[in-house]
Amino acid sequence: MMNNNPKNLSSTKLFLLNFSRKKLGVICLILVSAIYLIGIFAPLLAPYDYSETNLLKTQSGPDLENLLGTDRLGRDILSRVIWGIQTTVIVTITGLLTGSLFLGLFLGLLAGYYRGIFDFVVMRTGELVSSFPDILLIILLAATLRPRITNIFYSIEDNLNISGLVSSGIIDYLVIGIALLPLSWFGTMRLIRAQVFSIRNVDYVQSARTSGASTFRIVTRHVLPNVIAPLIVTATFGLGAVALSEVILSFFGLGVQPPRPSLGAMLADVSGRGGSSVSVLTSHPEQLLSPIIIIWIMIFCWNIIGDALTDILNPRKN
Repeated sequence: MMNNNPKNLSSTKLFLLNFSRKKLGVICLILVSAIYLIGIFAPLLAPYDYSETNLLKTQSGPDLENLLGTDRLGRDILSRVIWGIQTTVIVTITGLLTGSLFLGLFLGLLAGYYRGIFDFVVMRTGELVSSFPDILLIILLAATLRPRITNIFYSIEDNLNISGLVSSGIIDYLVIGIALLPLSWFGTMRLIRAQVFSIRNVDYVQSARTSGASTFRIVTRHVLPNVIAPLIVTATFGLGAVALSEVILSFFGLGVQPPRPSLGAMLADVSGRGGSSVSVLTSHPEQLLSPIIIIWIMIFCWNIIGDALTDILNPRKN
């Protein structure tokens, strides 16, 4: 007979058991996983290419050929939503890994363990950057970085006699990643720093230090495992925030550039920046609702999953 006593389960099985009891969290995890899989396999799932136009069928409502209708250029809305999801997936994963997770974790570990002048400089820098309005700083960075990064890539193409770097869309993701970087690391760093503060002087860390263990070994073997739980929770909430930031940048024309689709760019195109009118919104609301619903589901699900993980991984609640 299988023993289901929580005391006899491994930490992984216990975590899965506790998470399975969070019904809303499980549902949200399934939904967001399905959305991310749709984005990853967009080339296989999209019925049409995102730039394929049909000028004989513009601003068409939903039918069997175009399940969500077509836009002002005759492009299939469903296909562009699926490809737009892929853009959000790429930005959230790369932006989170390069900004919030790696940089925040690295600086948080060092600031919490060494303290002193390094901790002072990191904290004051983060506080200075975070004092600016988030969205305004992101827009400012994206607007000023794009032409400079584009010129750098054009120079690389000329010097190396290659082509396709600029047209590949890598500049769009690079601009978004750099623009989000100043704001995505500080919250994670501050959380990790506080966790390191609380455990840097506990007995087993002191024993390792006394026995002559290197700083690298102490941090990686004794300190790092104790900050993984809050890091996972922070990363979960961060995915929703990064997704929203990407949508906002693309809405203002500073994120992913046409013809590559983005959920934010689709909203801007329908709401007026692309030449649409109020009559289009009233006669074809699916053009606006389709990207909005996907955005809302992603942000809502990541927040619910984050709440569920907080309840499970917070030792004060267990």
